Amino acid sequence: MASAMANIEALKATHQELKTRMEKSVEDFRANLLSARTGRANVHMLDQIRVDYYGTDTPIAQMGQVSTPEPTLILVSPYDLGMVSAIEKAIRTSGTGLNPMSDGKIIRVPVPPMTEERRKDVVKQLNKTLEDHKTAIRSIRRDGNDQIKKAAKDKLISADDEKRASEEVQQLTDAEIKRIEELFKAKEKEVMTV
Repeated sequence: MASAMANIEALKATHQELKTRMEKSVEDFRANLLSARTGRANVHMLDQIRVDYYGTDTPIAQMGQVSTPEPTLILVSPYDLGMVSAIEKAIRTSGTGLNPMSDGKIIRVPVPPMTEERRKDVVKQLNKTLEDHKTAIRSIRRDGNDQIKKAAKDKLISADDEKRASEEVQQLTDAEIKRIEELFKAKEKEVMTV
């Protein structure tokens, strides 16, 4: 699709900013989906968990090697053995329902099979995340429309250009919302499959 906004000098920056911000929102949603629990061990399940590493909230993946040697087990091998108990505590208190165990060197995180109730809870949580991201994309759309109206008010663009640009912003918004809804449906199917 050729962009009308990209051809209008006064709206080039606005167009690029909107696309970039919406893309970031979609990528953030994709990252949230990766960290959602599906019943199989996945190294991304620990992505959202942060550990206080000498005053800095640090992702577990940056504090040690995370692997899944079995479909029901996640292993964390910390680079700094002094952080084993802190990582273990962060996983336990994260609200993911995981119960890590350590031998002082390696942290083993068994991933229990999910119950039907837990699967529904995960889907409900993902649905909330989906709505939050849809709201974020709509907020980006509003910002873009405000910039277009300002450009029209300042006589930088014509009324026809304003109308075309607003329609293009709506098309971009619809396309990005459709993308995250498709990602959600695929993840929902994965979570609900036993």
